[in-house]
Amino acid sequence: MFIRQVHYLIALAKTGHFGRAAEICNVSQPALSTAIQHLEEELGVVIVRRGQRFQGFTPEGERLLQWARILARDWEGMRQEAALCSRQITGTLRIGAIPTTLAVTPQFTGPYQAECPGVAIQLLSLCAEDLIRQLDRFELDLGLTYLEDPRLKGFRTLPLYRERHVLLARDPDLPVATGKPTWADIAELPLCLLTPNMQNRRLIDAAFREAGVSPRVVLETDSVLALYAHVRCAGLYSVVPHSLLSLFEMRQEVTAIPVNPELSRSIGFISRFHDPMPPIQESAWNIAGRLGLQARLDALINAIN
Repeated sequence: MFIRQVHYLIALAKTGHFGRAAEICNVSQPALSTAIQHLEEELGVVIVRRGQRFQGFTPEGERLLQWARILARDWEGMRQEAALCSRQITGTLRIGAIPTTLAVTPQFTGPYQAECPGVAIQLLSLCAEDLIRQLDRFELDLGLTYLEDPRLKGFRTLPLYRERHVLLARDPDLPVATGKPTWADIAELPLCLLTPNMQNRRLIDAAFREAGVSPRVVLETDSVLALYAHVRCAGLYSVVPHSLLSLFEMRQEVTAIPVNPELSRSIGFISRFHDPMPPIQESAWNIAGRLGLQARLDALINAIN
């Protein structure tokens, strides 16, 4: 009963609503509310502010909520370990990935599902801020993001590849497409780029600033597929990580050209420190470490040029 109460508490924090939390936990609303009241009685502290509806957690409740998340994580790890002992590891691997890394994830999820068929994978597209916050709340097992981020101090990190940026162009015969274009060259082109709130766009903007130029941005979008569509069909240009080339139908009218100077960043998995590491997470860590993604991704550029 105690573990169920812990999960009820976490569901209430996630939804902010007794009814929706009960629905997630597959119990009636009175049953969930009563279970949390019993937990308060057992611990001797008021956890939830109540009125006509859920009004939030008390200060004491907020502190206990963090312990509830730790207990839920450790219980899941214990359950996974028990399954591993019978060679039947099961559960859900929860991964958060920044949008520009999503193209790479099939190269991990395929091998992972082949080795751990009893594990379901939940993959979410998140900004770096949300990814870190959900890892801190034990709502994710792994994050796939830039590793050169000062906010990652205290996280376990696993480098997977260095992201290299390329100019995406439709016409390979243009002068800018025949060599390695500089950032000043690129700034003169009609560009479509990701929106300014995205971390990848901030890196590209920094490269333009360092070159002392202002880019001619005519379209912004939060979709990498929209970037490709506007290069291919609207005659625009874009700067994208070379890992995205696996998503695009690269034909003669669309080409990718390395930029000069090179803009690259280290990408990898991050996780909270756990000792021991839960089996689902440990298996993912080990499989990712032997993928050899750098060579695979660099081959995408070599195949085009």
